[in-house]
Amino acid sequence: MAKRVARGKEDSERIDERFGVGKSPRPEGKLIWIHGASVGESVSALPLIERLRSNRPELKILVTTGTVTSAQVMARRLPEGVIHRFAPIDTSTAVRGFFDHWHPDLGLMIESEFWPNLLLEARRRKVPLHLINGRMSPKSFKGWKRSGPVFRALLRSFDGIQAQSPEDQQHFQALGFKDCTSPGNLKFAAPTLEADPEALEKIRAEMADRPGWLLYSSHPGEELMAIEAHRQIAWKIPNLLTTIVPRHPERGPILAEELRANNMNVILRSKGKPLTAETEVYVADSLGELGLWFRLNRVAVIGGSLMPKGGQNPIEAARLGCALICGPHTGNFVRIVEDMIAAGALNRITGRMGTLAVAIARLLREPETAEEMGRAARSYAEDQNETLERIMALLETPLDQI
Repeated sequence: MAKRVARGKEDSERIDERFGVGKSPRPEGKLIWIHGASVGESVSALPLIERLRSNRPELKILVTTGTVTSAQVMARRLPEGVIHRFAPIDTSTAVRGFFDHWHPDLGLMIESEFWPNLLLEARRRKVPLHLINGRMSPKSFKGWKRSGPVFRALLRSFDGIQAQSPEDQQHFQALGFKDCTSPGNLKFAAPTLEADPEALEKIRAEMADRPGWLLYSSHPGEELMAIEAHRQIAWKIPNLLTTIVPRHPERGPILAEELRANNMNVILRSKGKPLTAETEVYVADSLGELGLWFRLNRVAVIGGSLMPKGGQNPIEAARLGCALICGPHTGNFVRIVEDMIAAGALNRITGRMGTLAVAIARLLREPETAEEMGRAARSYAEDQNETLERIMALLETPLDQI
């Protein structure tokens, strides 16, 4: 943990929270505890939090996350009165300290949080736990299947599991949780990402109608693939602008230096410098501005899919009508990707550089095709809006029982 603090991976002023120490008092009344590992999980929980506050205003809500970035996002986006704390590390002492202080009446875990001490302590204290938007990739399924009774014991800590897809539901059922349901993916319930109007107009003016595309939520290695694609496209589409939003914004300065070492003219968002006609790559190392970049780029490549990282969420870009491209690694969103491909909203490519460049260039040179894909993406996202209603219906009984 000391090393993580030194690397900026932990908040030194709130490190006690990671060891289960609660400095702020527990609010009176019934307390719902919602836990999401990082930004994606915690953001997907925001519509659920809003609905809980609307339907049951008497309940108090505690949100825990495990990363500094997610804490920063929650500080801006959580409604007033909702408490955020860092989740305890999975040691018996830290977990016991957390439960001793907060005494949650109901826990809602988001996606794939299977920390043994945390789950087993909740079970020991008879805290009802429900896994919401449960996810289990094929790789994870194979790994947990090998663990035999160990994972089955962890699953027994949950009173209910709501899987985000039929495939995930089958995985949980095969591992012993037969009553698992599949109401849909909670990420569909997320509101459309916002963008600051002044920033939007300012950057749009700086772009000056240049042809451009976006790689968002990128992982190390994918940026160099993007630069190779940029070079191939720029031969045929002059004045091209490539925007890269790294998955972890703190990588921005290092990424910019890496790109400059590859002879690219780079502007770093965090430095506040304006785009110029000479800028080839805009590294958007800012937090909470994805809505801005989706509005400024009609063509978007999904990060985490060009390298074996499972892919990042395509729904936020789809809601804003982006024509989407992904690589071969989409294990985190198998059903969504397949459905979007079938709907004509997404183009999946192989991992070859040339294929990526061809796919991007085609959409830049055929704006009517990009518009058609964007409309299909928006329509697909809008068709899933009933997910939150189904999730809330399944939570009515456990909420009534606390």
